[in-house]
Amino acid sequence: MEVVPLSSAAEVGAVAASAIEALVRSRPDAVLGLATGSSPLPTYQELLARHRAGTGPSYGGVRCFTLDEYVGLPIGHPESYRETIYRELTDGLDIPRDRVATPDPADVETAGARYEEAIVAAGGVDLQVLGIGSDGHLAFNEPGSSLASLTRIKTLTARTRDDNARFFGSADDVPRHVLTQGLGTILRARHLLLVATGAGKADAVAAAVEGPVSASCPASVLQLHPHATVLLDPDAAAGLARLDYYREVYAGKPAWQGM
Repeated sequence: MEVVPLSSAAEVGAVAASAIEALVRSRPDAVLGLATGSSPLPTYQELLARHRAGTGPSYGGVRCFTLDEYVGLPIGHPESYRETIYRELTDGLDIPRDRVATPDPADVETAGARYEEAIVAAGGVDLQVLGIGSDGHLAFNEPGSSLASLTRIKTLTARTRDDNARFFGSADDVPRHVLTQGLGTILRARHLLLVATGAGKADAVAAAVEGPVSASCPASVLQLHPHATVLLDPDAAAGLARLDYYREVYAGKPAWQGM
């Protein structure tokens, strides 16, 4: 795992955007895994700004898979993750909507297996963007989730619904169930890129990066992945015991190595 402490949320977004652009330039038909929520927004905003400026790559051949989707929202609901990712990223990058997939809540019993099959048929995810929940959840794999889990339906905890209430007006309006990629699904991506900003993520980041691998902190599965990158602003990195070490290693990294 490569842990990269950076100077600001804006720098986290810039470094993550550069990693995504480098992949798409080298592989125009890349498969991207996309997270929603507040953590990836600086990355997405940077990608969009570069695309509008004409300095980014073409995304016309890219395919995308989101991490999750709410169960019970009507088609086209503005807070569904399909509509959110269209609005926050893919429409602005000119990625055709038929190349952006989310788990299909129309048939919940078969949705997980169908989504797993679609990811495999696409050749797997090349780079998966990830955020981290304040309790260490990854996608909607709450504490206690199996480390080998695949895409399935999950019940949201009160804490997670409270965290997402800002998008809906109140926690009561947040759906109680989601379809989410499992931890085992996420681990199959070839590169995991976790971005975290803000003091509210510091404890979860420390547990994920330096704590034991445990279902109590689902994000700790990143320690098992051969190519995981964790980009942090100063507040999110504040709880790390080996912070100086991570800074030293990143400062000495050869320029050719990339992310």
